[in-house]
Amino acid sequence: MPQLNKNLENVSVPGTRQMANRVADMPDSIDLTLGQPDFTTPQVIKDEVTTAVKDRQMKYTHNRGTLELRTAISNFYQKKYLAPYDPKDEIIVTNGGSEALDTIFRTIINPGDEVIMFAPIYTGYAPIVTLLGGETVLLDTAPAQFVPEADQLAQAITDKTKAVLLNYPNNPTGTIYPRGTLDALVHVFKKHDIFVVVDEMYSENTLEGEHFSLTSYPEIRDRLLTVNGLSKSHAMTGWRIGWLLGSREMVEKLTLVHLYNSLCTSTPSQIAGYTALTEAPDAPRVMNEEYVKRRDYIYQRLSEMGLDAVLPKGAFYIFPSIKRYNESSFDFAVDLLEKTQVAVVPGAAFSKYGEGYIRISFATSMENLKEAADRMEQYLTMER
Repeated sequence: MPQLNKNLENVSVPGTRQMANRVADMPDSIDLTLGQPDFTTPQVIKDEVTTAVKDRQMKYTHNRGTLELRTAISNFYQKKYLAPYDPKDEIIVTNGGSEALDTIFRTIINPGDEVIMFAPIYTGYAPIVTLLGGETVLLDTAPAQFVPEADQLAQAITDKTKAVLLNYPNNPTGTIYPRGTLDALVHVFKKHDIFVVVDEMYSENTLEGEHFSLTSYPEIRDRLLTVNGLSKSHAMTGWRIGWLLGSREMVEKLTLVHLYNSLCTSTPSQIAGYTALTEAPDAPRVMNEEYVKRRDYIYQRLSEMGLDAVLPKGAFYIFPSIKRYNESSFDFAVDLLEKTQVAVVPGAAFSKYGEGYIRISFATSMENLKEAADRMEQYLTMER
């Protein structure tokens, strides 16, 4: 066989999928691994797409997406964050947030470039950088309750730094970033010739407080690349509809990478995206009300079990510590699954700084959460 990309040797199946794949062979298991809402896509969206597929030709759209969807995205940011993005040439509709991130990194990364990320961090970021020959620099946020610190960032930036990536509300911790934190980080960003990549996929799943978007900071607009989408906010993971925002100059370059990757996003999905933004704006609020109930329940149960956790104020994950048990998070998660058929994700899946924790997704029913908590409590009382 001809030689493959050598960087593949440093990439493996993420821990989230490893655990989810194990669950597939256990019909009586309770899956608390994947970040997939258990809600259904709002009916108005499904109805609109069904009608469109029957009555309209499903042809290619503009490489950047339909103008009506890009206009809806532009209106969303203008109304919510007073952030002006021209729908014609500052927005690209992508195949979910994952393709947006891939497009960004393939546009900006050269071999040897460094990307700073605040850890614990979502499993899908570092492998892209690795495949491109770049290096990931991880900064541990655990000492500050998973909130980044500007001084730590300033010390980590070198001549090799190409970009800093932020993800908030954060996966896996559920942490949101206060305005003061963002102010301090922006102060650092302005001093350096680097890109700022922000994944706001959970912005509409802010459960307490307010989401402060970096798009509202005009002083970094020329270097800011923002990713978002509808997978989490509207229970549309399978529709694969996301977007990226950037300056006119950057979007011109990003479009080249995007179009040679996928040409354009699925036309039915774009119709669904437009309907979500214009006809179902309250969908996130309805789901968030239920997420708060689930969060409060599992947080209380974990506390009663003696598992410390920072109360998540966004997304639908909680990240309790298991350090008291002096075993690896992978061993803990596998043993828990084999003995109780409750599936969680080992914290080490989210970088070395996630070791000593597990991630629990509460994007499942309250019934499942209660049964899972009972099984976990029983497991922690077993002789170990």
